[in-house]
Amino acid sequence: MRFEPGRVVLHRHFQGPRLGLLKTSVVLADDERGLLLWVPRGAPMLDRKAVDGRGLRAMPFSEWLVTETKLWETTWRGPAILKVLPPGEDYSVWLFRSDEGRFRGWYVNLEEAGVRWDDGSVAGVDIVDQDLDIWVEPDRSWSWKDEEEFAERLAYAVPGSPVGEPPEAQPGYWVADGEAVRQVGERVVKRIEAGEFPFDTSLLGLTGDPMWTGSPRVPAGWDRPRAR
Repeated sequence: MRFEPGRVVLHRHFQGPRLGLLKTSVVLADDERGLLLWVPRGAPMLDRKAVDGRGLRAMPFSEWLVTETKLWETTWRGPAILKVLPPGEDYSVWLFRSDEGRFRGWYVNLEEAGVRWDDGSVAGVDIVDQDLDIWVEPDRSWSWKDEEEFAERLAYAVPGSPVGEPPEAQPGYWVADGEAVRQVGERVVKRIEAGEFPFDTSLLGLTGDPMWTGSPRVPAGWDRPRAR
């Protein structure tokens, strides 16, 4: 399945069986390098938080597991982001810029490889976020992100459940094998240090419209079941 440049695509992040985050994006390219998505400033989003507005990171994970939550409508407020989803890989790479357009670095989001879907009027890519991440400076020096949160959540993994599938009757963390996630990150680090794509300069000049010009709401059909 390939997406045509210019098509609006929903990048949906799942927390096990539940949708945790949705970013509306525009396809810049879809080729042998992977799917390149552009998230303009102002693009409509959905973000799962507690009903009182607190985010996941504002509370211990044990509390979050039993807290009533809902999807809040919001927009992407930062500078536009270029996201690269390499084919078949358990991570994506996001290129961040400052408000002035200066390249700030690469963000490696460790996640289950994306699964595409196309319902005609709306299309998207579904991933399960695995929380441990890597920040890469423009000089390719790097550091792990969210290690403490990752370790905290692994203590609540559901034994024996498939990755991303904690049973509803036994809520827990959706990552079953923390070491496997870290090993993916370590393989990415080798690519970072070698300056391999996308950690080279080939995408630094690729941009789209910096501001969202489409519908102010997430398209209908965003709530379809997660693609497998």
